[in-house]
Amino acid sequence: MILSLKRFGLLFFLLVVTIAAKASSILIYMDEDQKNHLKAYGIAYWGIKQKADVSWLLNYRGGSFLIGYNKAIEDECKTRGVSYQILADGKVTSILNEISDPQVNMEMVKLEKAPKIAVYSPKSKLPWDDAVTMVLTYAEIPYDVVYDDDVLKDKLSAYDWLHLHHEDFTGQYGRFWSAFRNATWYREDVKNQEATAKRNGFTKVSQLKLAVAKRIKEFCTGGGFLFAMCSGTDSFDIALSAEGVDICESMFDGDGADPQAQSKLNFNNTFAFKDFRLDENPNNYEFSDIDATQTRTLTQANDFFTLFDFSAKWDLVPTMLTQNHDKVIKGFMGQTTAFKKRFVKPSVTVLGENKGAEEVRYLNGEIGKGQFTFYGGHDPEDYQHAVGDPPTDLNLHPNSPGYRLILNNVLFPAAKKKPQKT
Repeated sequence: MILSLKRFGLLFFLLVVTIAAKASSILIYMDEDQKNHLKAYGIAYWGIKQKADVSWLLNYRGGSFLIGYNKAIEDECKTRGVSYQILADGKVTSILNEISDPQVNMEMVKLEKAPKIAVYSPKSKLPWDDAVTMVLTYAEIPYDVVYDDDVLKDKLSAYDWLHLHHEDFTGQYGRFWSAFRNATWYREDVKNQEATAKRNGFTKVSQLKLAVAKRIKEFCTGGGFLFAMCSGTDSFDIALSAEGVDICESMFDGDGADPQAQSKLNFNNTFAFKDFRLDENPNNYEFSDIDATQTRTLTQANDFFTLFDFSAKWDLVPTMLTQNHDKVIKGFMGQTTAFKKRFVKPSVTVLGENKGAEEVRYLNGEIGKGQFTFYGGHDPEDYQHAVGDPPTDLNLHPNSPGYRLILNNVLFPAAKKKPQKT
């Protein structure tokens, strides 16, 4: 009896060893069966950092990740609550053969270098949160916070990927003057911004912000990856277009705006937008007519946008940026909610739009050696986020398609293959 038990134990051990030997890969599937899509990106990022063999299977089960088998990664999946499968060599070969079929709109991309991430955000506390920092934290993807002093000291050169938080690069303090000029947080922000401008040799905050925007542009043209949401998108382009032009009224910088400012804008300086008109009323919570917030007729019930399909084998970047288990994404508002399509430059790739409303919600483009992505809205899981509202609890939204778009942008700089154009 004892001998039989020993034999059984030996056979069981050999069986486990045999199964482990055949378990060549971990498949983190990203379709509707995935329990936690957002943390799955964190596993992929962590795997790259651990020098694991990580591939992104574009358009395969929602944009799955294939990782060379490693018990530490399997344990991490269990710890973080991420769904996965262990695949033997034969099954992996079958999947890769399916993906390589020229008639199938799929592709495999190796993820080789974990991008070093910076978030452009003030150190002071403001009464709103930031979707990108929330999802990076939730997905357990590390990042550093940088702001104006850091940018002007050329610290961006140490990073691969930069996110612009809810920011106003025009020097008008987010156009919050009309509603919040007596609020403590607003007055503190003005004080801090003016001190930073003076410390760096500028007489106006608008001059400081323009200098910062130009350094960010240099970062991107030199090969960096830029991602912006909400007012970090249009205010950035407006500031670049208004170089050398005063577009700020006296409550923002002590003197009046140039009455000829509109005619002096240079749209050749911008990333994504052209031919827009400034909103010259400083009491309006708006910078220009790029944003559709004030004129749109959509409600939460019919506010959706659709992701476009791209050729996975030829248009790698837009394909990576649109990986999702849903193609129709629920909309969400912000100071900058959506971009009016007529102001988007023809060189820019539209990734997602509400065609009926002529609104672009998600776009990507190239500038120099780098890439930029603009995403309209403030928080994908809080439809109308107001100043002072509590942050979203992502434990309640682990499968958010809107947040997945943010994380696509975090990972695509890691891809081995370079962007291609058809």
